[in-house]
Amino acid sequence: MLAIIGGTGLTELEGLEIQDEKIISTPYGHCSAPVQMGRYADIHVAFLARHGKGHTLPPHAINYRANLWALKECGITKIVAVNAVGGIRKNLGTESIVVPHQLIDYTWGRETSFSEQGKVIHIDFTEPYTEELRELLIDAGELEGLSVHSQGVYACTQGPRLETAAEVDKLDKDGCDIVGMTGMPEAALARELELEYACVSLVVNPAAGRSDSIITMEQIEKAVERGMGKVRRLIAKALTLQNELEED
Repeated sequence: MLAIIGGTGLTELEGLEIQDEKIISTPYGHCSAPVQMGRYADIHVAFLARHGKGHTLPPHAINYRANLWALKECGITKIVAVNAVGGIRKNLGTESIVVPHQLIDYTWGRETSFSEQGKVIHIDFTEPYTEELRELLIDAGELEGLSVHSQGVYACTQGPRLETAAEVDKLDKDGCDIVGMTGMPEAALARELELEYACVSLVVNPAAGRSDSIITMEQIEKAVERGMGKVRRLIAKALTLQNELEED
């Protein structure tokens, strides 16, 4: 079964016919919100609000381990994560949709692994996203007539503050295309649990220093409101494609 992890602007999956809500007890504490089970685009899916109901959890305080563990306990095998990001490259303007192929982790102090004393997990993280799932999202976007960037390097910063212009210049030199705050350790934890994982990133603002004006929450909220409709269309089509593949 496929699960959608919703980020900023997608704390609720509009159109999801909720059939059950599961409060999962995990060895790592409480997850961000109950796991909602139901039908979306007439396909059985699960949904988890990464920031909690009402967007109450900042990126650095999210219990990523509990979230991923809970989804695994619900029988999830594939995850599509949605992230709101800043655009570093000029060709990634507001409302651009990116399906990243790589990431760089700049976070610190987060619980980044299920490894613990007596149990050390070494994963191959050369390719952090599942290629087949990435291709599914890219194909879905094309079929929906959406302009989807099929590659991008996601820089994950600590947050919750936005970056300085100098920090974004550094990310640019490091080869990053977009910057967000929730891509890690989520992707690595999914790999440790042997879950397929890919993400859809919606550019909601130019990164710091990439425009002549300051970044405002009003600007971000407007971009989220306009862009998430496209993301929902992409996800609905991806679910349909996935269902067709499973039926073949």
